[in-house]
Amino acid sequence: MSVRVTILPELIRWARERSGWSVEALTAVFPAFPKWEAGEAHPTMKQLEKLAARTYAPLGYFFLTAPPEEPLPIPDFRTVTDRRVARPSPHLLDTIHAVQLRQDWMRGFLIEQGEPPLDFVATRTAQDAPREVALEIRNTLGLEARWSRGLDTWEEALRLLVQKIEGIGVLVMINGVVENNTHRPLNVDEFRGFVLCDSYAPVIFINGADAKAAQMFTLVHELAHLWLGQGGLTDFKELMPSDNVVEIFCNRVAAEFLVPAEEMNPAWQEVKDGDTPFESLARFFKVSPVVVARRALDLQLISRGQYFDYYKSYKEAAADRRARSSGGGNFYLTLGSRLGKRFPAAVYSAAKGGRLQYRDAYQLTGLSGTSYDRFGKELGFAV
Repeated sequence: MSVRVTILPELIRWARERSGWSVEALTAVFPAFPKWEAGEAHPTMKQLEKLAARTYAPLGYFFLTAPPEEPLPIPDFRTVTDRRVARPSPHLLDTIHAVQLRQDWMRGFLIEQGEPPLDFVATRTAQDAPREVALEIRNTLGLEARWSRGLDTWEEALRLLVQKIEGIGVLVMINGVVENNTHRPLNVDEFRGFVLCDSYAPVIFINGADAKAAQMFTLVHELAHLWLGQGGLTDFKELMPSDNVVEIFCNRVAAEFLVPAEEMNPAWQEVKDGDTPFESLARFFKVSPVVVARRALDLQLISRGQYFDYYKSYKEAAADRRARSSGGGNFYLTLGSRLGKRFPAAVYSAAKGGRLQYRDAYQLTGLSGTSYDRFGKELGFAV
C-alpha cells in the first residue's frame, strides 16, 4: 500500500494556479486532484513528484507551511496605470533564470579573456532627446542613414540588426519556448522581451512567440534600455508603452531609430490616400506595417481609432498566416536564434580549449553528445 503524503491544500492550489493549468486539465491526469485541492485526500509520493513535474514546481515547495512568494528576479516595467502582473508564470521564471546563468558564465569568460567593459552601457538618461540617442545607437552599430533601404524585406533588416547588435557585444536570444521544450510555450500576453544589463555581457531576450512584425521594435526598445543602463522585463500591448518614463523613452528611441520622423512625414504625404499606406511605407522603411502604423500615430498622422483598427486587423491576418504555416524548419538553425551566435561560440571555444568541462557546456547550451557536436558544425563553430 502506497503511503500518502500530507500536503496543505493551499499549496496544491498554488501549484495549479501558478502553472496555468485548469482543475479539469489536471483532473484528467490525476483523477483525485479535486480532492487533493480541497484537502479531502492526499497524493502518494510518486503522484506528488508527477504533479510537481506537471506544474513545473520544485518538489520541495510542496512541503512548505505556506505558498512561497516568487518575485521577478529583474525589474518589471510592465506597469499600466499602477497595475502589475500579480504572479509570474513558471515559464517566464525558468527562462529568466536560464538566461541569467548564461550571462553569468559569459561575463566571467570575457573578464578572464581580458576583454574591456562595453563603453555604451548606461551612458544616457531618459531626459536625453530620443532622436539623439537613436542616432548614437545607429552609429555605434555601424549603420548608415537609410541603412535598410538596400535590403529586400524587413525580415532581412531584422536579421542584419541582430547581427550588428551581437557585433557590439550584446547577446541576443530569441525563443518562443522554455529552453528547447516545445510543450512550454512563452506567453506573449505576459511579456514581449527582457534585457539583462551588464557592462561585459548584456543580454536582450525576445519572446519568439511574438509576431516577427513586433520583434524588431522590441529589439531596438531593449537596446535603448542598455543605453540607459536599466534592465528589466517589458511588454507593450498593441505596441503601446506603459506609463513608465523609461518605457516611454525607449519606445520613442525605437520608433525614431526604425522610422525617423524627418523621413516619415514627407513619405506619408505620398501614400496616405492610397489603399495600403502602411504596407507601402513598410516596404520603404523595411519594417513591419504595424510599426509604420504605430509611428504614424506617434506623429499624429492618424487617429488612435485608426491605429487600433489597423492593429487588430493586422494581428488577425498574422495569426491566420501562422495557422496555415507548415512550421518545421532546421532545429539547429532555430537553436542558433535561441542562443544567439556570440554565446555558443564562446562556450564551444572554452570547451575545446579545456577551460570548460563538456558537462557544463551541455548544461549551458541545453544540448549533449551528438546534438552538441552537430550544432557546432551547423553554425560553423570549432568542435
